[in-house]
Amino acid sequence: MLDRQVAPSIQPLASVTLPAADVFSLPNGARLHVIQNTTQPVIRLQLVFPAGKWYETQSGVSLLTARMLLEGTSTRTARQIADEVAFYGASLECEQGFDQATLTLYCLARYLDKLLPLVADVVTNPTFPDTELAQLKARTIQNVRVERQKTSYLASERFSAALYGAHYPYGRMFDEQEVESVTAVAIQAFHRATYRLPAAELFLCGDVSPAQIQLIEQTLGHPDTLPTSDTIVHASAIALPQPTKDYTQVPEAMQSSLRIGRTWPNLNHPDAHKLQVLVKVLGGYFGSRLMKNIREDKGFTYGIYASIGSREHANNFVIGTDVNAASTTVAVQEIYKELLILQNEIIPAEELQTVKNYMTGKFANELSTVFEQCDKYKNIVLLHLPATYYADFIEQINQVSSQDLQQLAQNYLSPEAMTEVIAGP
Repeated sequence: MLDRQVAPSIQPLASVTLPAADVFSLPNGARLHVIQNTTQPVIRLQLVFPAGKWYETQSGVSLLTARMLLEGTSTRTARQIADEVAFYGASLECEQGFDQATLTLYCLARYLDKLLPLVADVVTNPTFPDTELAQLKARTIQNVRVERQKTSYLASERFSAALYGAHYPYGRMFDEQEVESVTAVAIQAFHRATYRLPAAELFLCGDVSPAQIQLIEQTLGHPDTLPTSDTIVHASAIALPQPTKDYTQVPEAMQSSLRIGRTWPNLNHPDAHKLQVLVKVLGGYFGSRLMKNIREDKGFTYGIYASIGSREHANNFVIGTDVNAASTTVAVQEIYKELLILQNEIIPAEELQTVKNYMTGKFANELSTVFEQCDKYKNIVLLHLPATYYADFIEQINQVSSQDLQQLAQNYLSPEAMTEVIAGP
């Protein structure tokens, strides 16, 4: 009989294999990556363009271009686009990030042929109407004004600027006047330079048939669909600033928002996988060192985290939390105390094993759907990682020792190397 008072034994995840993607070169030079799964009759198509913040020469132009993409084409109004998507029970949206912009379509597999012409029209024939642009700029500026009243937003924004420098793409802050001055002509030029199908990576996953692959090749791979392109302007790599301290006063705030961190090795670095274990021990799950100290023992906050931000050109490590204003100084001291403990003391074997089990279990859970599997594969493509990246990830997590992590803490978690940003009263 099953004894429910005894926890089941934990079986370690020894290895992982992602589904293989079929890669097709389209006639116009774009690449189509296909991961098939017939479990559900649904499909996701993503068109990823080098059109993120990294490529913009004017603050806000990449964001406005992405958000204006669905505001009308030469053959459809914004209302017609929305109605057509809704008629087929689909979803179509464009998101902009630091490095890329991604147009994503979710639909039932049987409707892909109906929606592909719309996708091609949105990408190649947007009109960026002046009225909608003016409304979007007003909404965007107002939203940022509201967000900047929050200490958490201010701390995150100023942390990026302090870490990378105000002129580096990842550190450039939102500039109201510059965004207000963005014209439809500037957006059109940015679109021509960056939303080029030959430069795109296309990711198709779900219940995909050979006929649908051929249809995508005909609709999105034909050279006649290309807009006239301008030259893509790449951001220049500049020297990053030294660690600094930045304090922003928000007189009426009841709490302080803390961001403490530094630049970090990229995902191709030999230490990358082991460093993820170290960050998890510090503040990457509910039982982490920072949660036990700052939340449970001291009661300074509802939550605190440590995480790694991975981007194409630079990574960062950050500790973030919101604390009662009166506890700000002590909270910062306790954070640095935890860094020093990791440098000077060996992590107990039981704690390390708990973190390993958590990381491998969470990773396995993140592969439960074809969309999540495709997201992992997409990271390999867009971040230029080796095909064995995730297999190596599991292997190194299982092999890392407490001595390895202590050495990494001494190399990467020195308080003197940290940039510190506080926003509050």
